[in-house]
Amino acid sequence: MRVDIWSDIVCPFCYIGKKRLEAVAADMGVELEIHWHSFQLDPEAPISQSVSNSVRLAEKYNRTVEEVEEMQANIAKMALEEGIVFNWEKANSGNTFNAHRIIHLAQSKGLGSEAKEAFFYSYMTQGLPVGERETIEDVASRIGLNPVEVDDVLDGDEFADFVRFDEEMAREQLNVTAVPFFVFDQRIALAGAQPRDVFKQVIERALEAPAAPSTPESDTPQ
Repeated sequence: MRVDIWSDIVCPFCYIGKKRLEAVAADMGVELEIHWHSFQLDPEAPISQSVSNSVRLAEKYNRTVEEVEEMQANIAKMALEEGIVFNWEKANSGNTFNAHRIIHLAQSKGLGSEAKEAFFYSYMTQGLPVGERETIEDVASRIGLNPVEVDDVLDGDEFADFVRFDEEMAREQLNVTAVPFFVFDQRIALAGAQPRDVFKQVIERALEAPAAPSTPESDTPQ
């Protein structure tokens, strides 16, 4: 089953959604053909942040640091249920444009999911600054990408158009305002890191439904 996913590597709900989808598909015996698409939550972010995530998010959403820390602790508990160790205290956010370009490179070699997993892990568990070149090169090496090809991408503009196209499609055609965002078989859309039973319902619907129009329909099972 083809699943198109728009997400960002600094989005914990995107990681949670990935794990839930994979677990449900495995339980159902459904093989997934995942196509990863770029969506930057903060395209204007610097390469790395000079303040903690808690301070940054508190300023961004006009909350207190204490409120943000409580929110992140709750997300970490949710993530742990999916086998994800979210060390939010040391997570170092940053601009993800180049990471998305490397994910596209990896995807061109059949390693898209491996790249996505490695970037999620680097940010959320290891607390590495995912916008910095050293981290990006480390992730690329970890999944077996050719370092010369990685350098060529990072030194030039290769795959930049892919990132921009993904984001334009998300905003202008699919009306995506937040991620993760899933499209099953190019016709059934689902927004958010939904509970496992919701993913199961959507997969069952995709398996049962006949071929449909190319524009995905929105679907949120009750």
